[in-house]
Amino acid sequence: MKFPMMRPALALSAVCVATCAAAPVDYNRDIRPILSENCFSCHGPDEKGRKAKLRLDLAESAHAARGDITPIKPGDPAGSEAWQRITSPHDDEVMPPPESHLKLTDAQKETLRTWIEQGAGYARHWSLVAPVKAPLPEIENRKSEIVNPVDAFVRARLAQENVAQSPEADPATLIRRLSLDLTGLPPSAAEVAAFVADRSPDAYARLVARLLASPHFGERMALDGLDAARYADTNGFSIDGGRHMWLWRDWVIQAFNDNKPYDAFLVEQLA
Repeated sequence: MKFPMMRPALALSAVCVATCAAAPVDYNRDIRPILSENCFSCHGPDEKGRKAKLRLDLAESAHAARGDITPIKPGDPAGSEAWQRITSPHDDEVMPPPESHLKLTDAQKETLRTWIEQGAGYARHWSLVAPVKAPLPEIENRKSEIVNPVDAFVRARLAQENVAQSPEADPATLIRRLSLDLTGLPPSAAEVAAFVADRSPDAYARLVARLLASPHFGERMALDGLDAARYADTNGFSIDGGRHMWLWRDWVIQAFNDNKPYDAFLVEQLA
């Protein structure tokens, strides 16, 4: 298996879409982003910016009664002062306040209400929580078509939406898709012809292995991370001189091609 830092995201997106829709409200996935964007600037970890000495990023603060008022009362939106403020029609009471230029959407409000009804559970940041393997959905009369566990999630969601699965792509389309996905480059005419002519049952698996072994694999996988870090070979702006950032670029690319473990990648890059 290749270095898993930035594998193609399509399969993972399918898993998320399939498993998240009917799941209970999850704090890290559904609630933390809403509170972080709209509430934590005044009721978060920044002591200097905190208002009313209230922290909504900690359960012990959010759930603690303050006389007759409880900011977030598990299981009881009506008894939660935060919910009353969120839904207040009055500008001097509603949260976030109008002067913040922040506003919760109806969907966000509904998510918060459901979360409170379900117990307003908090969780450590997702990066500190061990991932839990989701159970595979039961697929009636289609088990023979499940080649990869991801297929089960995709099939289950398609069935839920009453959508038929698209037919399998032809070999020429498959090699083009896979080549662009793993290397960012289209296959040559000779490569397409060879793959189309290969009728062996493991042809696709061997194609995957060949593309993963290509030096272009690391280039493709590193692309998103380098873009996020605003990689460039020059400083830009008024002092557009060269700089030796290509050393880091080549190291990141080689890390993918060497299948460097993710923990080692982080330690070495931070160092």
